[in-house]
Amino acid sequence: MKKTITVEQLLDTGAHFGHPTSKWNPKFLPYIATKKNGVHIINLEETILAIEKANKEILNIVNEGGTILFVGTKNQVKDVVQEAADSCSMFYIVERWLGGILTNFATIKKSIRRLEKLEKESSSIYKNLTKKEMMMLERERIKLSDLHRGIKDMRYLPNAIFVVDVNLEKNAVDEAKILGIPVFGIVDTNTNPELIDFPIPANDDSIKTVKLILSYFVDSINSLSSMNKDETLSINKESENSSNSEEKKGEE
Repeated sequence: MKKTITVEQLLDTGAHFGHPTSKWNPKFLPYIATKKNGVHIINLEETILAIEKANKEILNIVNEGGTILFVGTKNQVKDVVQEAADSCSMFYIVERWLGGILTNFATIKKSIRRLEKLEKESSSIYKNLTKKEMMMLERERIKLSDLHRGIKDMRYLPNAIFVVDVNLEKNAVDEAKILGIPVFGIVDTNTNPELIDFPIPANDDSIKTVKLILSYFVDSINSLSSMNKDETLSINKESENSSNSEEKKGEE
């Protein structure tokens, strides 16, 4: 059985440190334990409860074949977010959020198809071009590759999004809400946790905190995927054995 994150682990990463009390959002009050040196301290027991609640729903989504889009464009968390998404074969946005990634997905898909064309050296678009035109296409390829690298293989809208810093990723949250896509996210004391469906109260500026929380979800998703794969193999083997047994009976 998978263990949850402990209060000690969260404390070690500084997950309990919020923003200065002057910058807090009153809606965050249920998740605040106390104040210390002018800074709000987050109640990590609430963090653990929120992680467990979010994990249960994420596993339901993944178990039904759903996908998660991880979003974290803040400089200090980009690498952590990308690594987490890659580790569980999900999608990510770590460069700027392009307006319409969710609400105008058809246009985004056209842009991705354009990128795929540019990435094919044998593509007809490279025929009979001047050196200057080739350089322009190369610049376009690099730009599109940067913007779309985390969603290049995303053929359909994700079944959920997971954001790091709800305030910074407001556009992503707004688009998901318009489409009824559930939003999971790490929320700090300067944030209204009611803006998303599954808020996880924690220090969203700490790389260690973000890494710890995302690693937990990644491990959880991978454990489920591995278990489902084993079950499928077992069913296939049973089916094969049954089929062989029937064939032997027929021969007799």
